[in-house]
Amino acid sequence: MKILLDENIPLKAKFDLGEPFEVRTVKDMGWLGFSDKELLRSAASENFAVFITLDKKMRFQQNFSNYDLKILVLRATDNKHQTVKLLMDKARTILQSASVPAYAEIS
Repeated sequence: MKILLDENIPLKAKFDLGEPFEVRTVKDMGWLGFSDKELLRSAASENFAVFITLDKKMRFQQNFSNYDLKILVLRATDNKHQTVKLLMDKARTILQSASVPAYAEIS
């Protein structure tokens, strides 16, 4: 499963999901500075299955149904790796389930 991490997630978090996931960051893809719309469109066109972000406002600003992409929002108090890692562990559990929701907030 191809997963894209937003630029607001620490780079170390790329390694928190482990196998069998293929995890890339926005930086890896050369998409730093893209608008949310450009980012979602690019992720969908590159066949990413899931986009993980800390951006809690994105769901009010973007129409996710326009993209063949599942969205996971990590509801972290900050973007330090120690904080995000705990939520990435929860994200891994969701991603390993039989049915990944189209949109989920993880806290």
